[in-house]
Amino acid sequence: MNGGLWKGTRLTYVALLLAGVMSVFPIYWMFVVATRSSDAMGEVPPPVTPGGNLPGNLDRLFANADAHFLTGMLNSAIVAASVTISVVFFSSLAGFAFAKLRFRGSNALLLVIIATMMVPTQLGVIPLYMLMTDLGWNDRLQAVIVPALVTGFGVFMMRQYASQAVSDELIEAARVDGCGTFRIFRSVVAPALRPAAAVLGLLTFMTTWNDFLWPYAVLNDPENPTVQLSLRALSNGYYQDMSQVFTGTAIATLPLLVVFIIFGRQIIGGIMEGAVKA
Repeated sequence: MNGGLWKGTRLTYVALLLAGVMSVFPIYWMFVVATRSSDAMGEVPPPVTPGGNLPGNLDRLFANADAHFLTGMLNSAIVAASVTISVVFFSSLAGFAFAKLRFRGSNALLLVIIATMMVPTQLGVIPLYMLMTDLGWNDRLQAVIVPALVTGFGVFMMRQYASQAVSDELIEAARVDGCGTFRIFRSVVAPALRPAAAVLGLLTFMTTWNDFLWPYAVLNDPENPTVQLSLRALSNGYYQDMSQVFTGTAIATLPLLVVFIIFGRQIIGGIMEGAVKA
C-alpha cells in the first residue's frame, strides 16, 4: 500500500483482464455476426473473426420495408439529442437554484421532485397516453420528446453536485462585480458543473436512445418508428434473419459508442481539472 492505494498483484491484473474480455466479447461478437450470414449463429465453435457479408447485410437491412431502419435512426437521433440538451440545461438551472438560491418553499419543492423518482414509470403510461391523445400528438415525435424534457433524477443530481462544486464565496464575488443570476450561472456555475453535466448527458442519451416502452405505446405508425421499434420489426415474424438483426443492432450501437467517447473525455477532463485545483 503506497499513498493510500493498494499495489496490484499479477492475480489482480489477470482478474481485470478476464473481466474486460467477458465484457467486450459480446459486443465484439455482435459485430462479427453482423459481417457474416445467419448460419454463423449455429456454428460450433462460434466464429471470432469478421466475415465478408457486411455490405450485403447492410443492403438488405436498409431495403427492409417493414423496419424503416434509416427513419428509425433519424428519429432516435432527434429524440435523444432534444431530450439530452433539455435535461442537461434545465436540470443544471434547477440544480443551481436549489443549491445556491434561497426562496420560500425550496425544500418542499425539492421533496416533491424527489418523490417523483419513486413512482414507477409504468404507472404513468396510461394517463400520459390519454394526455397525448387529447393533444393529438400520437404518432408524432413530440409525444416522445416532451414528457422527458426534465427529469427528477437530473435535477437532484445537479443540485447535489452544485452544492459541493460551487462555493458561496465565488457567487458572492460575482454579485459584487455586478453579475445577475443568469450571468452567474453562465459564467461561474456552468463551467463548474461540466463534469456532472457530461455524466447526466451520457446517461440521458443512452436511456432515451434505448427506450422502447413509451415509443412503442405512442408511435403506432410503422413508417415513423424509433430505432428500437425498427429492431423489433426485424425480429418479428416466423422466420428471423439474425444477420439483419445483428447488423441493425451493431449500427444502432455505434452512436452510443461515439457519444460515450465524446462525453467520456469531458468527464475525465473535468475530474483531472478538479484534481489539479485540489
